[in-house]
Amino acid sequence: MSRYHQRITSDHRVMLGKPVIKGTRITVELILRKLAQGVTPEDITKAYPHITAEDVSAVLLYVVDVLANEEIIDSTA
Repeated sequence: MSRYHQRITSDHRVMLGKPVIKGTRITVELILRKLAQGVTPEDITKAYPHITAEDVSAVLLYVVDVLANEEIIDSTA
């Protein structure tokens, strides 16, 4: 089991089931967007003091795992 399982959760009662940092309403998507905009993990933890650098790392591990298990469907076939 990857380390993110203790930090990332999905519950249909929280943010419509989007994956979030456990115990928060901060979505994986939000953290990824911030990182893509050039915001550093340190800046993210300052802006959201109830999450940690380990939470931000867990977001990246989660996304890598999701992409690694992604099923490619060839629409041209």
